Amino acid sequence: MKPLNERMRTAPRHNQQLKRSTCVAERSVNDVLEMSIRLVFVALFLAALMMTLSIRARAQSTLIANETTNTLEVSTPPVTIDIDYQQPTERTKIKNYIFDTYGPYPVAGSLTAAGMSQFTNSPPEWKQGFVGYSKRFGSDFGIVGVGTTTRYALAELFREDTLYYRCECSGFLPRLSHAAVSTLTARRGIDGHRVFSVPALIAPYAGATTAVYGWYPDRFGAKDAFRIGNYSLLSYVGGNILLEFFYRGPHSLLSRVHLNNSHGSPVRGPN
Repeated sequence: MKPLNERMRTAPRHNQQLKRSTCVAERSVNDVLEMSIRLVFVALFLAALMMTLSIRARAQSTLIANETTNTLEVSTPPVTIDIDYQQPTERTKIKNYIFDTYGPYPVAGSLTAAGMSQFTNSPPEWKQGFVGYSKRFGSDFGIVGVGTTTRYALAELFREDTLYYRCECSGFLPRLSHAAVSTLTARRGIDGHRVFSVPALIAPYAGATTAVYGWYPDRFGAKDAFRIGNYSLLSYVGGNILLEFFYRGPHSLLSRVHLNNSHGSPVRGPN
């Protein structure tokens, strides 16, 4: 047995080493998560870009073919046209915006995210307890509100349709790919053709940047805004996957409890 004095001297040193090891482990986990999210973001961006370029290439080839046959009419490939597509009304847009910003899903998501931040004590300046949890919930809810408002405002400016349309394909992987790519694409025009969506790309980072420079501690900066924006973008992907695979018809469980999010359209036209 070591003397009491010696044990008292070595205890603080042991605690410091343990704290350093814990910090190193947390940083390693955060680095891996951040790298994974960046890879997902890059993959989504490339997939959306390839889809946009493919659509434009098909349209251009069709135009060349028509000019060769002395036809002035420009036809769009059938894959980009939905004859049953209907543009959402202004009432539908407002209803979607209110639901996506103040409805039960953003509240539940903010409560969950605040709980995770409370567990990891992030940021530590907000401390623990009810006050700390309230700050984290308000922060997460504010990020969602700013991001959603930015997305809908820019979508109105770019004349884009913010509804989610389930894939007309079959099979798990095609539907999963459709849900992921839809995160960075939108419908535009009276025919509802798919385009790369600038509002969908900017929105998650607008909310994160507002939080970092608005109410986060001063030590947070652009790198943190990019990291938080990546998490927001990943949550958008998860939301689209839920809309793709969960049944949302009139007899679904969500409809019975009045939680049927109108953001996703189970059919070709708006809800």
